[in-house]
Amino acid sequence: MKNARYIVRPVEIHEHRFGNEPLCRLTVTIHQLAEALGRAIDLKDRYTQNHSEDVAVIAHLIAKAMSLESNTCDMIHIAGHLHDIGKIGVSDQTLKNEGRLSDDQWLEMRKHPMLGYEILKDVNGLSQNGGIADMVLFHHERCDGSGYPEGLTKDAIPLGARILAVADSFSAMIDDRRYRKGRPREEAITEIVRCSGNLYDPQVVTAFLNIETESKDWLASLRFRSGERHMAGVSGGGKWNCGREKQ
Repeated sequence: MKNARYIVRPVEIHEHRFGNEPLCRLTVTIHQLAEALGRAIDLKDRYTQNHSEDVAVIAHLIAKAMSLESNTCDMIHIAGHLHDIGKIGVSDQTLKNEGRLSDDQWLEMRKHPMLGYEILKDVNGLSQNGGIADMVLFHHERCDGSGYPEGLTKDAIPLGARILAVADSFSAMIDDRRYRKGRPREEAITEIVRCSGNLYDPQVVTAFLNIETESKDWLASLRFRSGERHMAGVSGGGKWNCGREKQ
């Protein structure tokens, strides 16, 4: 299998839809900047390399499967690149911990959505209600109120954040970490389904299943990364609990 990046990237969508209009070019530039920032965060730890890219791609596919407007899909994609930008304010000692996080480190890690929001909230075009900054702030919220930082439930969580929650959890489940191997893709899918309606929006999970079923080979190609990350479904180990691990 060749190393594929995206089937269709928002950059290509905008260029096809609007050509060289100034607004389009600005959106393309924002996307490219978001992609670069996401990559910079991921490169702090070889175990999370390409994580933000994968979340952005999966979230974009889910949004399209939910028939959201093209601009909304693009914004969700950009938020995927930026969802962990707040980790720039998390210490390397915590990010590169060789085992499970201590209670203090876990509290520090839980601050990254708020730190990300603080970074983005004053950027024009990213700070509208339910927009990219809010998606970053709330991507660890869960439908049953067990998430953070505010313990929001169901529709109180912006739709983009609910989409990111599924994409982020799935990517985290199949990724290797310092303290455990990633899960086989099929097991991660089963876990997402098991937590539908509890942690995850059922409509988002349904859309995720649709794009997973229709694009299984393509999704597997996301895991093909120059020796840094395993192919989805190859390695596995350990036990999962609805993506609640300390990460």
